[in-house]
Amino acid sequence: MKLSRQEVEHVALLARLELSEEEIGRYTEQLNSVLGHAEMLQKLDTTGIMPTAHAVELYNVMRDDEVKASIEQEKALQNAPDSEGGFFRVPRIV
Repeated sequence: MKLSRQEVEHVALLARLELSEEEIGRYTEQLNSVLGHAEMLQKLDTTGIMPTAHAVELYNVMRDDEVKASIEQEKALQNAPDSEGGFFRVPRIV
């Protein structure tokens, strides 16, 4: 499929782009080149090849959650610059 100059102008109008005459010519050439490559890919025989969404297999790299004892409150607040009532105290952000 080849795009005509008028089709490129129409797409530019839909995208609200103001293109110069030079840009219209250049984009017509470039879009036709991209579409040419896509046509070549369409001709490839892909029978027997499973469709994929990713080039490499995806897997969950997160470990399973394990319940463990947590740090004591006093120890957690030990190096805090400011604390109040057993909580971290931070500057007010409004």
